[in-house]
Amino acid sequence: MANSLPTEFDVIVMGTGLPESILAAACSRSGQRVLHLDSRSYYGGNWASFSFPGLLSWLKEHRQNSDTVEESPAAWQDMIHETEEAIPLCKKDETIQHAEVFCYASQGMDGNIEELDALQKNPCVASSTLIKPLDSTSLSEETHSSHITSYEVPTQDNNVDNNPKNNEEITDTAETSVKEEYCGYDTYKHTLSDGTKDEIKPVLENNSVPPKRKRIAYSQIVKEGRRFNIDLSSKLLYSQGLLIDLLIKSNVSRYAEFKNVTRILAFREGKVEQVPCSRADVFNSKELTMVEKRMLMKFLTFCLDYEQHPEEYQAFTQCSFSEYLKTKKLTPSLQHFILHSIAMMSESSCTTVDGLKATKNFLQCLGRFGNTPFLFPLYGQGEIPQCFCRMCAVFGGIYCLRHKVQCLVVDRESGRCKAIIDHLGQRINAKYFIVEDSYLSEETCSSVQYKQISRAVLITDQSVLKTDSDQQISILIVPPVEPGAHAVRIIELCSSTMTCMKDTYLVHLTCSSSKTAREDLESVVKKLFTPYSETEVDKEELPKPGLLWALYFNMRDSSGVSRSSYNGLPPNVYVCTGPDCGLGSEHAVKQAETLFHEIFPSEEFCPPPPNPEDIFFDGDEKPSEPLGTSNIVMAKLESSEGSKNLESSGKHLQN
Repeated sequence: MANSLPTEFDVIVMGTGLPESILAAACSRSGQRVLHLDSRSYYGGNWASFSFPGLLSWLKEHRQNSDTVEESPAAWQDMIHETEEAIPLCKKDETIQHAEVFCYASQGMDGNIEELDALQKNPCVASSTLIKPLDSTSLSEETHSSHITSYEVPTQDNNVDNNPKNNEEITDTAETSVKEEYCGYDTYKHTLSDGTKDEIKPVLENNSVPPKRKRIAYSQIVKEGRRFNIDLSSKLLYSQGLLIDLLIKSNVSRYAEFKNVTRILAFREGKVEQVPCSRADVFNSKELTMVEKRMLMKFLTFCLDYEQHPEEYQAFTQCSFSEYLKTKKLTPSLQHFILHSIAMMSESSCTTVDGLKATKNFLQCLGRFGNTPFLFPLYGQGEIPQCFCRMCAVFGGIYCLRHKVQCLVVDRESGRCKAIIDHLGQRINAKYFIVEDSYLSEETCSSVQYKQISRAVLITDQSVLKTDSDQQISILIVPPVEPGAHAVRIIELCSSTMTCMKDTYLVHLTCSSSKTAREDLESVVKKLFTPYSETEVDKEELPKPGLLWALYFNMRDSSGVSRSSYNGLPPNVYVCTGPDCGLGSEHAVKQAETLFHEIFPSEEFCPPPPNPEDIFFDGDEKPSEPLGTSNIVMAKLESSEGSKNLESSGKHLQN
């Protein structure tokens, strides 16, 4: 396919993260010839979602690629003319660091018992360096761990399918191979067809004795691995946010399905509580007194139109939001709820105006699609970039994964980039070039100061707050213990989100980095979860959910980097950044729209799709009178579906 690529395009996009995918869709929609490349074997970059075996493959390739010596310069230098110069691109993606994996679940009884015992007593190491074990209070003797020290994102993965809908599908044979190589034991083999059966237990009456915890072995997680969709970047969609508005406007929403986040939780005085959000929740809450309910409703009503009452907060504009809340005579519990669970701000860095603005935004998002302000896409956040890639392809964009770009070709006289040279030595010309930050070389980024995001992904057996329903989607903010530290955001997903198997929960932890991800997040994990062991499962009631498996890693945050920080970039080369630490994707949408208007100032950004009745194919006769006020678009579409609004489309939003 690569040899048959056209050599002339209007726009070449490198990287399939969210901002790049939105830009590619917008450019293709405006009639530009778009080539969208990615050196990886999957869509999404650091916005991607993986099945469990796909994630293990991703981790394994990190280790392999970190041990690989960079290739010598290819023959592309011979393709540079005398009037041109080349800007080499980065061969290694170092946006992921300090990955550490821990398995707390037993291996199961699929293989030799003695062999499994030996595995549990000896750490499973995927690199030459052993990590320090956790203290004895947090790990059982049977816990084994693995440490991934490489930073490389895979560039070629034969185990990963390129289907945009299921880009992480892996065969049973591949799953077994992954486990053998990943753990470093040649004798460790899994028979994936044999495992603990996932039996459905009948619902007990209210008077019945609660059932004991169901034993979940690691072999069952591997066997059901395709039911997992694990996000590298954990985010939610604000129901009145820029991304939802863009999905509706462009009709890209028809490619995805969403569920409401059902609960906003708070962590206070060592326990997890549910935060009332809507008016009905406030007055139905048993945690608040009648006086507190009235105080809370009065303050939230004020926040909805706080700009109309500047006298209420002008004297506190230089103060923190937490100090301002104390002046409103709110109880400590209400102050905690508003600061950490509604405004979702930290005590030290949030000003009064920022807190009021965040609270208003939270309240305005209530009620559009449910009782909370947030939506989550089924099958994970990795679906969203793929949806925009699909829109780009519908309007003629060309896609090529596993396609590395060796350099940018720059004209010496004009200083503009005129072409790229790929790993096959093909020279492809274009007018504009959009590059993901991780593609730029160390020399180009030598003046850039990056921030880091600490991430943890957990598989647990129960929710952090048990209720009658086991299908809850929750968000929880754990405030920092020490002044100046960062709050930890926790998103807990149930099996109905299509991100984990039945009887488990997928838990994402995120915060700004001060140390490695494990150092930043492990204390919070210990507060909320108990490492899983067979002895604990026998107990009928346990105060904390059991932790089955954990992954820690640091991710680069390039969202605050300005264009001027990069060295020697031609004026027609535009840089997109990776995921930021924020809860929503507003930064990615703003960046995509800003760059699009810089490139095509007279074009509309992602306009609504044309009405099928207004589309005329080559050779069709045009009507004598114009149809409506919109321009007639000459295009060939894959689908003739009309525009459907996410707000009114019930099949795309599941309550």
